[in-house]
Amino acid sequence: MRMPRTIAYVACTAALAATATACSGVTTPQTVGGTGYQVEPTSPAASGPLPSITWSLYAEPYTLDYALAYDYPPNTVLANVCEQLMRVTPDMKIEPGLAEKFARPDPRTLVYALRPGVKFHDGTVMTADDVVVSLKRHTDPATGSPWASVFKNVSTIEKTGPLEVTIRLSKPDVLLSELMAASPGTVESAATLAKAGKTYGTPKGEVNCTGPYALDRWAQGDSITLKKYDGYWGRKLAPKTGRVTFTFIEDPAARTNAFRSGTADGGYMVPSYAIAQLRSSTKGRLLFGPNTAAANLAVLNFKGALKDVRVRRALSMALDRKNIIQAAAGGAGAPAKAPAARGAWALDPKKTAAVLDSLPDPTYDVKAARTLVEKAGAKGRKLVMATSSLAPEISVVAIAVQAAAEEIGLKVELKPVAPEAYSSIFVHPKARAGLDLVLTNGYDNTPDPLEFYQYLRTGDFGNYGNWSNAEFDAAFDRANAEPSATARADLTARLQKIALRELPVIPVYEAPYSVFLGSRITGAPTGIAQLYYPWAATIGAAKP
Repeated sequence: MRMPRTIAYVACTAALAATATACSGVTTPQTVGGTGYQVEPTSPAASGPLPSITWSLYAEPYTLDYALAYDYPPNTVLANVCEQLMRVTPDMKIEPGLAEKFARPDPRTLVYALRPGVKFHDGTVMTADDVVVSLKRHTDPATGSPWASVFKNVSTIEKTGPLEVTIRLSKPDVLLSELMAASPGTVESAATLAKAGKTYGTPKGEVNCTGPYALDRWAQGDSITLKKYDGYWGRKLAPKTGRVTFTFIEDPAARTNAFRSGTADGGYMVPSYAIAQLRSSTKGRLLFGPNTAAANLAVLNFKGALKDVRVRRALSMALDRKNIIQAAAGGAGAPAKAPAARGAWALDPKKTAAVLDSLPDPTYDVKAARTLVEKAGAKGRKLVMATSSLAPEISVVAIAVQAAAEEIGLKVELKPVAPEAYSSIFVHPKARAGLDLVLTNGYDNTPDPLEFYQYLRTGDFGNYGNWSNAEFDAAFDRANAEPSATARADLTARLQKIALRELPVIPVYEAPYSVFLGSRITGAPTGIAQLYYPWAATIGAAKP
Protein backbone atom coordinates (compact mmCIF):
# COMPACT_ATOMS: atom_id res chain seq x y z
CA MET A 1 0.00 0.00 0.00
CA ARG A 2 2.82 2.16 0.34
CA MET A 3 4.70 0.94 -0.42
CA PRO A 4 2.44 0.55 1.01
CA ARG A 5 2.47 -1.01 3.26
CA THR A 6 5.29 -0.31 4.06
CA ILE A 7 5.68 -1.10 6.87
CA ALA A 8 3.15 0.69 7.94
CA TYR A 9 4.20 0.47 11.00
CA VAL A 10 2.28 2.51 12.37
CA ALA A 11 -0.28 2.91 10.67
CA CYS A 12 -0.94 5.37 12.96
CA THR A 13 1.90 7.46 13.36
CA ALA A 14 1.66 8.55 9.85
CA ALA A 15 -1.88 8.67 8.84
CA LEU A 16 -3.06 9.79 12.18
CA ALA A 17 -0.28 12.15 12.73
CA ALA A 18 -1.55 14.90 10.65
CA THR A 19 -3.83 17.59 11.46
CA ALA A 20 -6.67 17.69 9.32
CA THR A 21 -8.60 16.20 6.59
CA ALA A 22 -7.30 14.92 3.31
CA CYS A 23 -6.54 17.52 0.68
CA SER A 24 -8.13 17.78 -2.73
CA GLY A 25 -5.07 19.40 -4.19
CA VAL A 26 -1.45 20.10 -3.39
CA THR A 27 -2.06 23.59 -2.06
CA THR A 28 -5.75 23.60 -1.26
CA PRO A 29 -6.82 25.19 2.07
CA GLN A 30 -8.97 22.90 4.19
CA THR A 31 -11.10 23.40 7.26
CA VAL A 32 -12.00 20.75 9.81
CA GLY A 33 -13.87 21.38 13.00
CA GLY A 34 -13.40 25.12 12.56
CA THR A 35 -9.63 24.79 12.32
CA GLY A 36 -8.16 25.76 8.98
CA TYR A 37 -4.79 24.70 7.63
CA GLN A 38 -2.89 25.13 4.41
CA VAL A 39 -1.37 22.26 2.45
CA GLU A 40 1.79 23.37 0.66
CA PRO A 41 4.43 21.18 -1.01
CA THR A 42 7.37 23.10 0.48
CA SER A 43 8.19 25.51 3.28
CA PRO A 44 9.56 29.00 2.50
CA ALA A 45 12.97 28.94 0.84
CA ALA A 46 16.10 29.18 2.97
CA SER A 47 17.85 32.52 3.29
CA GLY A 48 21.33 31.15 3.84
CA PRO A 49 23.52 28.18 4.80
CA LEU A 50 23.82 26.38 8.13
CA PRO A 51 26.72 24.38 9.54
CA SER A 52 24.44 21.63 10.90
CA ILE A 53 20.95 20.58 11.94
CA THR A 54 19.49 17.85 14.16
CA TRP A 55 16.54 15.87 12.81
CA SER A 56 14.23 13.67 14.85
CA LEU A 57 13.11 10.21 13.70
CA TYR A 58 10.42 8.30 15.58
CA ALA A 59 12.52 5.13 15.34
CA GLU A 60 16.01 4.03 14.38
CA PRO A 61 16.25 2.72 10.80
CA TYR A 62 16.47 -1.07 10.75
CA THR A 63 18.69 -0.82 7.65
CA LEU A 64 20.28 1.62 5.21
CA ASP A 65 20.23 -0.98 2.44
CA TYR A 66 18.08 0.54 -0.30
CA ALA A 67 16.83 -2.92 -1.35
CA LEU A 68 15.44 -3.57 2.14
CA ALA A 69 14.24 -0.03 2.91
CA TYR A 70 10.48 -0.36 3.18
CA ASP A 71 9.47 2.14 5.86
CA TYR A 72 9.64 5.77 6.88
CA PRO A 73 12.82 5.87 9.05
CA PRO A 74 15.24 4.23 6.58
CA ASN A 75 13.83 6.04 3.57
CA THR A 76 13.89 9.40 5.35
CA VAL A 77 17.66 9.03 5.77
CA LEU A 78 18.38 7.38 2.42
CA ALA A 79 16.47 10.04 0.47
CA ASN A 80 19.45 12.32 1.01
CA VAL A 81 22.16 9.72 0.38
CA CYS A 82 20.96 7.55 -2.50
CA GLU A 83 19.14 8.47 -5.69
CA GLN A 84 16.91 6.80 -8.25
CA LEU A 85 16.72 6.75 -12.04
CA MET A 86 13.61 8.93 -11.78
CA ARG A 87 12.50 11.33 -9.03
CA VAL A 88 9.26 12.22 -7.23
CA THR A 89 9.11 15.99 -6.67
CA PRO A 90 7.58 17.81 -3.67
CA ASP A 91 4.54 18.75 -5.78
CA MET A 92 4.01 15.04 -6.51
CA LYS A 93 5.26 14.82 -10.08
CA ILE A 94 7.71 12.35 -11.60
CA GLU A 95 10.76 13.77 -13.37
CA PRO A 96 14.17 12.52 -14.56
CA GLY A 97 16.69 11.70 -11.83
CA LEU A 98 19.92 9.82 -12.48
CA ALA A 99 18.45 9.06 -15.88
CA GLU A 100 18.34 12.30 -17.85
CA LYS A 101 16.01 10.74 -20.40
CA PHE A 102 13.45 7.93 -20.36
CA ALA A 103 11.89 6.32 -23.42
CA ARG A 104 9.32 3.59 -24.06
CA PRO A 105 9.91 2.61 -27.71
CA ASP A 106 7.29 -0.10 -27.37
CA PRO A 107 4.98 -1.28 -24.53
CA ARG A 108 7.49 -3.91 -23.39
CA THR A 109 10.73 -1.91 -23.53
CA LEU A 110 12.02 0.79 -21.17
CA VAL A 111 15.21 2.67 -22.02
CA TYR A 112 17.08 4.91 -19.57
CA ALA A 113 19.79 7.31 -20.75
CA LEU A 114 22.00 8.07 -17.76
CA ARG A 115 23.47 11.43 -16.81
CA PRO A 116 27.18 11.67 -17.65
CA GLY A 117 29.76 12.50 -15.00
CA VAL A 118 27.67 11.56 -11.95
CA LYS A 119 29.98 10.52 -9.12
CA PHE A 120 29.53 8.23 -6.16
CA HIS A 121 30.63 9.50 -2.79
CA ASP A 122 34.00 7.76 -3.16
CA GLY A 123 34.66 9.76 -6.33
CA THR A 124 34.14 6.97 -8.85
CA VAL A 125 31.88 7.66 -11.83
CA MET A 126 28.47 6.02 -12.19
CA THR A 127 28.08 3.75 -15.23
CA ALA A 128 25.39 1.55 -16.73
CA ASP A 129 27.02 -1.43 -15.00
CA ASP A 130 26.21 0.09 -11.59
CA VAL A 131 22.57 0.53 -12.59
CA VAL A 132 22.21 -3.03 -13.85
CA VAL A 133 23.73 -4.51 -10.68
CA SER A 134 21.65 -2.26 -8.42
CA LEU A 135 18.35 -3.12 -10.06
CA LYS A 136 19.02 -6.84 -10.47
CA ARG A 137 19.85 -7.11 -6.79
CA HIS A 138 16.13 -6.78 -5.95
CA THR A 139 15.42 -9.95 -7.91
CA ASP A 140 18.03 -12.07 -6.12
CA PRO A 141 16.31 -14.23 -3.47
CA ALA A 142 19.46 -13.97 -1.35
CA THR A 143 18.83 -10.23 -0.99
CA GLY A 144 15.34 -10.75 0.41
CA SER A 145 14.10 -7.48 -1.06
CA PRO A 146 10.45 -6.66 -0.34
CA TRP A 147 10.53 -4.93 -3.73
CA ALA A 148 11.15 -8.15 -5.65
CA SER A 149 7.54 -8.37 -6.87
CA VAL A 150 7.94 -5.00 -8.60
CA PHE A 151 10.17 -6.78 -11.11
CA LYS A 152 7.78 -9.67 -11.74
CA ASN A 153 7.27 -8.75 -15.40
CA VAL A 154 10.96 -8.08 -16.13
CA SER A 155 12.62 -10.40 -18.62
CA THR A 156 16.04 -8.72 -18.80
CA ILE A 157 17.92 -5.72 -17.43
CA GLU A 158 20.87 -4.98 -19.70
CA LYS A 159 23.55 -2.44 -20.39
CA THR A 160 22.92 -1.27 -23.95
CA GLY A 161 25.53 1.48 -23.94
CA PRO A 162 28.12 3.03 -21.57
CA LEU A 163 25.36 5.25 -20.20
CA GLU A 164 22.25 3.37 -21.26
CA VAL A 165 20.20 0.66 -19.58
CA THR A 166 17.33 -1.21 -21.20
CA ILE A 167 14.65 -3.16 -19.35
CA ARG A 168 12.63 -5.65 -21.39
CA LEU A 169 9.29 -6.87 -20.09
CA SER A 170 7.21 -10.00 -20.53
CA LYS A 171 4.14 -7.76 -20.61
CA PRO A 172 3.45 -4.01 -20.31
CA ASP A 173 4.09 -2.62 -16.82
CA VAL A 174 3.54 1.09 -16.28
CA LEU A 175 4.10 0.89 -12.54
CA LEU A 176 7.59 -0.50 -12.97
CA SER A 177 8.68 2.63 -14.83
CA GLU A 178 7.04 4.86 -12.22
CA LEU A 179 8.67 2.96 -9.35
CA MET A 180 12.08 3.74 -10.81
CA ALA A 181 11.50 6.93 -8.78
CA ALA A 182 11.43 4.89 -5.54
CA SER A 183 13.59 2.23 -3.87
CA PRO A 184 13.40 -0.17 -6.86
CA GLY A 185 15.17 2.44 -9.02
CA THR A 186 17.98 3.23 -6.57
CA VAL A 187 21.55 3.14 -7.88
CA GLU A 188 24.49 2.08 -5.69
CA SER A 189 28.11 1.49 -6.65
CA ALA A 190 28.48 -2.10 -7.90
CA ALA A 191 32.00 -2.20 -6.49
CA THR A 192 30.78 -1.16 -3.05
CA LEU A 193 28.05 -3.80 -3.06
CA ALA A 194 30.58 -6.48 -3.93
CA LYS A 195 33.05 -5.29 -1.30
CA ALA A 196 30.56 -4.80 1.54
CA GLY A 197 28.70 -8.08 1.12
CA LYS A 198 26.41 -8.85 4.05
CA THR A 199 27.54 -5.76 5.98
CA TYR A 200 26.11 -3.42 3.34
CA GLY A 201 23.59 -1.00 4.82
CA THR A 202 24.35 -2.03 8.42
CA PRO A 203 26.07 0.04 11.12
CA LYS A 204 29.25 -1.92 10.33
CA GLY A 205 29.03 -1.44 6.60
CA GLU A 206 29.03 1.45 4.17
CA VAL A 207 26.72 3.17 1.70
CA ASN A 208 28.23 4.73 -1.41
CA CYS A 209 25.59 6.42 -3.53
CA THR A 210 25.27 9.65 -5.52
CA GLY A 211 23.09 11.90 -3.34
CA PRO A 212 23.83 15.37 -1.97
CA TYR A 213 24.84 13.85 1.38
CA ALA A 214 27.19 11.00 2.23
CA LEU A 215 26.90 8.69 5.23
CA ASP A 216 29.43 9.83 7.83
CA ARG A 217 28.65 7.74 10.90
CA TRP A 218 26.00 5.38 12.25
CA ALA A 219 26.26 5.12 16.02
CA GLN A 220 23.82 2.28 16.58
CA GLY A 221 21.18 3.11 19.18
CA ASP A 222 22.14 6.78 19.21
CA SER A 223 22.32 8.63 15.89
CA ILE A 224 23.14 8.72 12.20
CA THR A 225 25.18 11.60 10.78
CA LEU A 226 25.35 12.70 7.15
CA LYS A 227 27.87 15.11 5.68
CA LYS A 228 27.56 17.37 2.65
CA TYR A 229 28.97 15.85 -0.53
CA ASP A 230 30.86 18.56 -2.42
CA GLY A 231 31.00 16.52 -5.63
CA TYR A 232 27.23 16.32 -6.03
CA TRP A 233 26.10 16.60 -9.66
CA GLY A 234 22.85 18.53 -9.14
CA ARG A 235 23.44 22.26 -8.78
CA LYS A 236 19.83 23.04 -7.85
CA LEU A 237 20.03 20.62 -4.92
CA ALA A 238 23.51 21.44 -3.69
CA PRO A 239 23.19 21.17 0.12
CA LYS A 240 22.73 24.36 2.11
CA THR A 241 23.52 22.61 5.41
CA GLY A 242 26.88 21.02 6.14
CA ARG A 243 25.84 18.15 8.42
CA VAL A 244 22.58 16.44 9.33
CA THR A 245 22.35 14.38 12.52
CA PHE A 246 19.38 12.06 12.97
CA THR A 247 18.35 11.19 16.51
CA PHE A 248 15.95 8.36 17.38
CA ILE A 249 13.15 9.22 19.82
CA GLU A 250 10.51 6.50 20.09
CA ASP A 251 8.56 8.04 22.97
CA PRO A 252 6.02 10.52 21.51
CA ALA A 253 6.13 12.78 24.57
CA ALA A 254 9.92 12.94 24.52
CA ARG A 255 9.88 13.66 20.81
CA THR A 256 7.37 16.47 21.27
CA ASN A 257 9.53 17.94 24.02
CA ALA A 258 12.54 17.82 21.71
CA PHE A 259 10.65 19.95 19.19
CA ARG A 260 9.33 22.36 21.81
CA SER A 261 12.70 22.79 23.50
CA GLY A 262 14.67 23.18 20.31
CA THR A 263 16.76 20.06 20.97
CA ALA A 264 15.58 18.84 17.59
CA ASP A 265 15.50 21.29 14.70
CA GLY A 266 12.76 19.36 12.96
CA GLY A 267 11.08 16.11 12.09
CA TYR A 268 8.42 14.54 9.90
CA MET A 269 5.28 12.78 11.10
CA VAL A 270 4.82 14.55 14.40
CA PRO A 271 2.95 12.80 17.26
CA SER A 272 -0.73 13.35 16.60
CA TYR A 273 -1.65 14.12 20.19
CA ALA A 274 0.80 17.04 20.14
CA ILE A 275 -0.57 18.82 17.09
CA ALA A 276 -2.24 21.61 19.09
CA GLN A 277 0.89 22.14 21.20
CA LEU A 278 3.17 22.32 18.20
CA ARG A 279 0.89 24.61 16.23
CA SER A 280 1.12 27.14 19.04
CA SER A 281 4.83 26.63 19.70
CA THR A 282 7.14 29.62 19.79
CA LYS A 283 10.06 27.38 18.85
CA GLY A 284 8.95 26.70 15.30
CA ARG A 285 6.13 25.92 12.87
CA LEU A 286 3.99 22.89 12.17
CA LEU A 287 3.35 22.56 8.44
CA PHE A 288 1.28 20.20 6.30
CA GLY A 289 2.00 18.75 2.90
CA PRO A 290 0.68 16.35 0.27
CA ASN A 291 0.13 12.79 1.42
CA THR A 292 -0.61 9.53 -0.36
CA ALA A 293 -1.35 7.60 2.84
CA ALA A 294 -4.57 6.31 4.32
CA ALA A 295 -5.18 4.43 7.55
CA ASN A 296 -6.84 1.11 6.76
CA LEU A 297 -7.69 -2.11 8.57
CA ALA A 298 -5.93 -4.90 6.68
CA VAL A 299 -7.57 -8.32 6.85
CA LEU A 300 -4.89 -10.93 7.54
CA ASN A 301 -7.06 -14.03 7.66
CA PHE A 302 -9.78 -14.79 5.11
CA LYS A 303 -10.56 -18.19 6.61
CA GLY A 304 -11.73 -16.99 10.01
CA ALA A 305 -14.46 -14.67 11.28
CA LEU A 306 -13.84 -12.20 8.43
CA LYS A 307 -14.11 -14.78 5.65
CA ASP A 308 -17.60 -13.64 4.63
CA VAL A 309 -17.62 -10.23 2.93
CA ARG A 310 -20.83 -9.43 4.80
CA VAL A 311 -18.90 -9.56 8.07
CA ARG A 312 -16.18 -7.28 6.69
CA ARG A 313 -18.86 -4.90 5.47
CA ALA A 314 -20.59 -5.01 8.84
CA LEU A 315 -17.37 -4.16 10.66
CA SER A 316 -16.87 -1.18 8.35
CA MET A 317 -20.44 -0.01 9.00
CA ALA A 318 -19.95 -0.30 12.77
CA LEU A 319 -16.94 2.04 12.84
CA ASP A 320 -17.74 5.47 14.19
CA ARG A 321 -14.97 7.10 12.16
CA LYS A 322 -15.64 10.61 13.43
CA ASN A 323 -15.15 9.52 17.02
CA ILE A 324 -12.11 7.46 16.05
CA ILE A 325 -10.55 10.55 14.47
CA GLN A 326 -11.48 12.59 17.54
CA ALA A 327 -9.90 10.11 19.96
CA ALA A 328 -6.86 9.18 17.91
CA ALA A 329 -6.00 12.51 16.29
CA GLY A 330 -7.75 15.21 18.27
CA GLY A 331 -10.50 15.54 15.70
CA ALA A 332 -8.09 16.20 12.86
CA GLY A 333 -8.77 13.99 9.87
CA ALA A 334 -11.48 12.83 7.51
CA PRO A 335 -13.17 9.45 7.01
CA ALA A 336 -11.58 7.62 4.08
CA LYS A 337 -13.93 6.88 1.21
CA ALA A 338 -11.60 4.38 -0.43
CA PRO A 339 -8.47 2.37 0.44
CA ALA A 340 -6.14 4.57 -1.67
CA ALA A 341 -5.92 8.12 -0.35
CA ARG A 342 -7.05 11.18 -2.28
CA GLY A 343 -3.45 12.39 -2.42
CA ALA A 344 -2.46 9.29 -4.35
CA TRP A 345 -4.28 10.65 -7.41
CA ALA A 346 -1.81 13.49 -7.99
CA LEU A 347 -0.72 12.35 -11.46
CA ASP A 348 -4.11 13.37 -12.79
CA PRO A 349 -5.76 15.59 -10.13
CA LYS A 350 -8.64 16.45 -12.50
CA LYS A 351 -9.86 12.90 -11.98
CA THR A 352 -10.09 13.36 -8.23
CA ALA A 353 -13.55 14.91 -8.22
CA ALA A 354 -15.00 12.34 -10.60
CA VAL A 355 -13.42 9.33 -8.95
CA LEU A 356 -13.48 10.22 -5.26
CA ASP A 357 -15.90 13.05 -4.58
CA SER A 358 -18.67 11.10 -6.25
CA LEU A 359 -18.23 8.26 -3.75
CA PRO A 360 -20.61 8.23 -0.78
CA ASP A 361 -19.29 8.83 2.70
CA PRO A 362 -18.66 5.65 4.69
CA THR A 363 -21.89 4.27 6.15
CA TYR A 364 -22.29 4.26 9.94
CA ASP A 365 -25.21 2.00 10.82
CA VAL A 366 -24.77 -0.30 13.80
CA LYS A 367 -28.24 -1.84 13.51
CA ALA A 368 -27.77 -2.80 9.86
CA ALA A 369 -24.28 -4.08 10.64
CA ARG A 370 -25.62 -6.34 13.38
CA THR A 371 -28.17 -7.76 10.93
CA LEU A 372 -25.40 -8.52 8.39
CA VAL A 373 -23.41 -10.42 11.02
CA GLU A 374 -26.45 -12.50 11.90
CA LYS A 375 -27.24 -13.27 8.24
CA ALA A 376 -23.63 -14.38 7.74
CA GLY A 377 -23.97 -16.75 10.70
CA ALA A 378 -21.01 -15.07 12.37
CA LYS A 379 -22.61 -13.94 15.62
CA GLY A 380 -20.32 -14.75 18.54
CA ARG A 381 -17.33 -15.50 16.32
CA LYS A 382 -13.93 -14.32 17.50
CA LEU A 383 -11.24 -12.37 15.69
CA VAL A 384 -7.79 -11.26 16.84
CA MET A 385 -6.43 -7.78 16.20
CA ALA A 386 -2.88 -6.58 16.78
CA THR A 387 -2.27 -3.64 19.09
CA SER A 388 0.95 -2.01 20.24
CA SER A 389 2.43 0.69 22.44
CA LEU A 390 4.53 1.79 19.46
CA ALA A 391 2.24 4.81 19.15
CA PRO A 392 -0.76 5.82 21.28
CA GLU A 393 -2.97 5.95 18.20
CA ILE A 394 -2.53 2.26 17.49
CA SER A 395 -4.08 1.16 20.75
CA VAL A 396 -6.75 3.87 20.56
CA VAL A 397 -7.94 2.63 17.17
CA ALA A 398 -7.67 -1.02 18.22
CA ILE A 399 -9.90 -0.39 21.24
CA ALA A 400 -12.40 1.45 19.05
CA VAL A 401 -12.49 -1.45 16.61
CA GLN A 402 -12.95 -3.90 19.46
CA ALA A 403 -15.90 -1.93 20.84
CA ALA A 404 -17.50 -1.57 17.40
CA ALA A 405 -17.13 -5.26 16.60
CA GLU A 406 -18.55 -6.42 19.91
CA GLU A 407 -21.51 -4.09 19.50
CA ILE A 408 -22.55 -6.01 16.37
CA GLY A 409 -22.10 -9.48 17.82
CA LEU A 410 -18.44 -10.28 17.19
CA LYS A 411 -15.79 -11.00 19.79
CA VAL A 412 -12.42 -9.30 19.53
CA GLU A 413 -9.19 -10.22 21.26
CA LEU A 414 -6.52 -7.51 21.20
CA LYS A 415 -3.09 -9.08 20.94
CA PRO A 416 -0.27 -6.82 22.21
CA VAL A 417 2.75 -6.68 19.91
CA ALA A 418 6.07 -5.23 21.06
CA PRO A 419 7.00 -1.96 19.28
CA GLU A 420 10.09 -3.51 17.71
CA ALA A 421 8.01 -6.40 16.38
CA TYR A 422 5.07 -4.45 14.98
CA SER A 423 6.78 -3.78 11.66
CA SER A 424 7.51 -7.48 11.26
CA ILE A 425 3.80 -8.09 10.71
CA PHE A 426 4.17 -6.38 7.34
CA VAL A 427 7.40 -8.09 6.35
CA HIS A 428 7.36 -11.65 7.68
CA PRO A 429 4.33 -13.91 7.10
CA LYS A 430 5.07 -15.88 10.28
CA ALA A 431 4.60 -12.69 12.31
CA ARG A 432 0.99 -12.57 11.08
CA ALA A 433 0.15 -16.04 12.38
CA GLY A 434 -2.90 -15.98 14.63
CA LEU A 435 -3.91 -12.45 13.63
CA ASP A 436 -7.09 -11.51 11.75
CA LEU A 437 -6.74 -7.75 11.57
CA VAL A 438 -4.09 -5.04 11.79
CA LEU A 439 -4.09 -1.28 11.35
CA THR A 440 -1.93 -0.21 8.41
CA ASN A 441 -0.81 3.04 6.90
CA GLY A 442 -1.04 2.26 3.24
CA TYR A 443 0.83 4.82 1.17
CA ASP A 444 2.04 5.15 -2.38
CA ASN A 445 5.67 5.83 -3.21
CA THR A 446 4.50 7.48 -6.40
CA PRO A 447 1.51 9.75 -7.10
CA ASP A 448 -0.42 7.01 -8.89
CA PRO A 449 -3.25 5.19 -7.06
CA LEU A 450 -2.63 2.11 -9.19
CA GLU A 451 0.47 1.53 -7.08
CA PHE A 452 -1.66 1.09 -3.98
CA TYR A 453 -4.02 -1.34 -5.66
CA GLN A 454 -1.19 -3.48 -7.01
CA TYR A 455 -0.64 -4.71 -3.47
CA LEU A 456 -4.03 -6.40 -3.54
CA ARG A 457 -3.10 -8.62 -6.46
CA THR A 458 -2.93 -12.35 -5.91
CA GLY A 459 0.47 -13.29 -4.48
CA ASP A 460 1.85 -9.78 -4.04
CA PHE A 461 4.25 -9.17 -1.16
CA GLY A 462 1.98 -6.46 0.22
CA ASN A 463 -1.13 -8.64 0.05
CA TYR A 464 -0.82 -9.54 3.73
CA GLY A 465 -3.93 -11.70 3.94
CA ASN A 466 -3.36 -13.51 0.62
CA TRP A 467 -6.66 -12.22 -0.74
CA SER A 468 -7.33 -13.41 -4.28
CA ASN A 469 -9.87 -12.15 -6.80
CA ALA A 470 -9.61 -13.04 -10.50
CA GLU A 471 -11.73 -10.06 -11.57
CA PHE A 472 -9.43 -7.70 -9.69
CA ASP A 473 -6.26 -9.28 -11.12
CA ALA A 474 -7.54 -9.00 -14.69
CA ALA A 475 -8.62 -5.37 -14.16
CA PHE A 476 -5.22 -4.56 -12.71
CA ASP A 477 -3.39 -5.97 -15.73
CA ARG A 478 -5.49 -3.80 -18.03
CA ALA A 479 -4.74 -0.68 -16.00
CA ASN A 480 -1.03 -1.44 -15.73
CA ALA A 481 -0.77 -1.69 -19.52
CA GLU A 482 -2.25 1.78 -20.09
CA PRO A 483 0.45 4.49 -20.56
CA SER A 484 -2.01 7.42 -20.45
CA ALA A 485 -2.45 8.71 -16.90
CA THR A 486 -5.99 9.88 -17.68
CA ALA A 487 -7.14 6.59 -19.17
CA ARG A 488 -5.33 4.68 -16.42
CA ALA A 489 -7.24 6.65 -13.79
CA ASP A 490 -10.54 5.40 -15.23
CA LEU A 491 -9.26 1.82 -15.15
CA THR A 492 -7.97 2.27 -11.61
CA ALA A 493 -11.42 3.48 -10.58
CA ARG A 494 -12.70 0.01 -11.51
CA LEU A 495 -10.16 -1.55 -9.17
CA GLN A 496 -11.30 0.82 -6.46
CA LYS A 497 -14.90 -0.29 -7.03
CA ILE A 498 -13.96 -3.96 -6.59
CA ALA A 499 -11.92 -3.22 -3.47
CA LEU A 500 -14.82 -1.32 -1.91
CA ARG A 501 -17.21 -4.13 -2.75
CA GLU A 502 -15.02 -6.94 -1.40
CA LEU A 503 -13.17 -5.01 1.37
CA PRO A 504 -9.87 -6.91 1.60
CA VAL A 505 -8.90 -3.76 3.48
CA ILE A 506 -11.35 -1.53 5.33
CA PRO A 507 -10.78 2.23 4.84
CA VAL A 508 -10.73 4.23 8.08
CA TYR A 509 -9.41 7.77 7.52
CA GLU A 510 -6.75 9.90 5.85
CA ALA A 511 -4.91 13.13 6.58
CA PRO A 512 -2.10 15.32 5.22
CA TYR A 513 1.59 14.81 5.98
CA SER A 514 3.16 16.82 8.79
CA VAL A 515 6.54 18.33 9.53
CA PHE A 516 7.81 20.52 12.37
CA LEU A 517 10.51 23.06 11.54
CA GLY A 518 12.34 24.84 14.32
CA SER A 519 12.48 28.62 14.14
CA ARG A 520 16.06 28.72 12.84
CA ILE A 521 15.47 26.54 9.74
CA THR A 522 13.28 26.49 6.64
CA GLY A 523 13.25 25.16 3.08
CA ALA A 524 12.13 21.56 3.70
CA PRO A 525 9.54 19.85 1.51
CA THR A 526 6.45 19.22 3.64
CA GLY A 527 4.90 16.15 2.04
CA ILE A 528 5.44 12.42 1.70
CA ALA A 529 7.71 12.95 -1.32
CA GLN A 530 10.45 13.36 1.31
CA LEU A 531 10.80 9.58 1.32
CA TYR A 532 12.74 9.82 -1.96
CA TYR A 533 13.38 13.49 -2.62
CA PRO A 534 16.66 14.86 -1.10
CA TRP A 535 14.75 17.03 1.34
CA ALA A 536 17.66 17.96 3.62
CA ALA A 537 19.52 19.60 0.73
CA THR A 538 17.01 22.45 0.57
CA ILE A 539 17.06 23.20 4.31
CA GLY A 540 18.96 26.27 5.41
CA ALA A 541 18.78 29.28 7.69
CA ALA A 542 15.39 30.93 8.15
CA LYS A 543 17.08 34.31 8.49
CA PRO A 544 20.14 35.72 6.66
